[in-house]
Amino acid sequence: MTDVASLRPLAAVLVSALAIPVILSLKSKPNVREGVTLLVAGSKLAIVASMVPGVLSGTVYVTRIADFGVGLTLALRADALGILFGLLASLLWVVTSFYSIGYMRGLSEHDQTRYFASFAASVATAIGVAFGANLLTLFVFYELLTVSTYPLVTHDETDEARAAGRKYLTYTFGGGVAVLGGTLLVYFLTGTTAFTPGGIEALATADPTLAKAAFALLAAGFGVKAALMPAHSWLPDAMVAPTPVSGLLHAVAVVKSGVFGIARVVLDVFGTDLMRELGVALPLAAVAAFTLLTASVIALRQDNLKRRLAYSTISQLSYIVLGLALLQGDALVGGLLHIPAHAFMKLTLFFCAGAIHVETHTDDISDMAGIGRRMPLTMAAFGVAAAGMAGIPLVAGFVSKWYIVIGALEGDQLVFAAALLVSGVLNIAYFWPIVYQAYFETPDGHDEKPLVSAVLGGRTAVRSDGGEAEHEDTEVTPDDDVPDPAHVDHLGKRHEGEDHHGGPPADGWERRGWLGAESTWFMLGPILTAATLSLALGIAPRVFVFLRVVRTVVGGLPGVAL
Repeated sequence: MTDVASLRPLAAVLVSALAIPVILSLKSKPNVREGVTLLVAGSKLAIVASMVPGVLSGTVYVTRIADFGVGLTLALRADALGILFGLLASLLWVVTSFYSIGYMRGLSEHDQTRYFASFAASVATAIGVAFGANLLTLFVFYELLTVSTYPLVTHDETDEARAAGRKYLTYTFGGGVAVLGGTLLVYFLTGTTAFTPGGIEALATADPTLAKAAFALLAAGFGVKAALMPAHSWLPDAMVAPTPVSGLLHAVAVVKSGVFGIARVVLDVFGTDLMRELGVALPLAAVAAFTLLTASVIALRQDNLKRRLAYSTISQLSYIVLGLALLQGDALVGGLLHIPAHAFMKLTLFFCAGAIHVETHTDDISDMAGIGRRMPLTMAAFGVAAAGMAGIPLVAGFVSKWYIVIGALEGDQLVFAAALLVSGVLNIAYFWPIVYQAYFETPDGHDEKPLVSAVLGGRTAVRSDGGEAEHEDTEVTPDDDVPDPAHVDHLGKRHEGEDHHGGPPADGWERRGWLGAESTWFMLGPILTAATLSLALGIAPRVFVFLRVVRTVVGGLPGVAL
């Protein structure tokens, strides 16, 4: 690889950061404000994309910001791994910006200017995370990402939103403290924090106990945003945010910064050889396997669509971590490829959930029987993405998961291969009922789904003291069921001030055609674009640039065979 001094990594960060005051100044001109957002998003994508050919040919673009003279620098470095995350974030910001216009206007949301400014700040810091040249720079942008996304999590300004925001800050700042501790320990052991393919050489001769402690701090710190259990509960609660924010959290920036940080630690700080020697890979793989299975089981029991998608995200992120922890060439390819694969599929799913919320005010899966009549294109895209999540061929998720399973078998890790296959079955179990009832059931005639909706442990509920709960045959008054007045927020919770009625109308869902009459194209366009990207990566992965970037990353690691 050849380092080339360039301002392009810095320009990719600054183009959206400098747009923040411009967006804030255009509060009274929403059309111009959103035009600026789209222009800046396109410019960021163009800057990042301009570095892809060079990176694929071995060039690394470097911007030095500050040198503290003691082995510590602030610098940006666009290498193959950074381009993987940076290209993904900048591409999906363009898609999400169009979707945000339709969503925010469709609901007549308050403080839209603050929303678009915060979104620009979030993507700027996400690119900083992608291009951080060392642990110190990565840490700085990692923390700035937390700060910039907080206004988006608390956008609704309800008690639930503020509570979710406090929990988000508590967890992620706590993770940041762990990352800082690990960074300081690495610097103490080696005198540097610079990323090096294959790992920092001086760590191999450092005290093994301290090296393990540094790895534990870094993995735990980045594991918070990667939603590894038990540090995961902030993520479902953050679903109180608007759906485009949920897409940002789950598909583009926040959670991907967590798994990206773990990838940097595994590949460029410790390296695969040292991780084997220290014995830290197996515990990381075990935590990832436990998380992906447990989160899938919990997802089965979530009736709120966004919460089910949240637990699905927790599970899917652990596929990436597991692929990294297996340390095999194919598993590394699969884990890294699942970063864009999951992003395309999960963004599709969240966009679909948001369109359903805007058009029908429906948030619970139990209210969606027959909704395919009302939103045929939306639910078709949902079905494509859900199939990919389960690892069905011809969708992106199949390709990345195939590589991970092959890597597990190559490393004789049959337990982890089995965990991946079981999780795939669970994915089908919690996604298929949504698609099936949308097209093949009606509000008045849909099957019960005991695996999902029945009381666990038998026909009746069990009290915490071990006794049998009373039967709920008492009459429920309207006041018990729906508060009056009430409205439902982005997570389906009720608050005073707005009347809200989810589920099908009294006369059933209105049938809409397949030509886009179900919603605005500001929302349908991004939904179909994200679904198409999911299919493109699944059908022609070797043509798609992301697989070439991933193979460049893994192919550049010493001692790793492809």
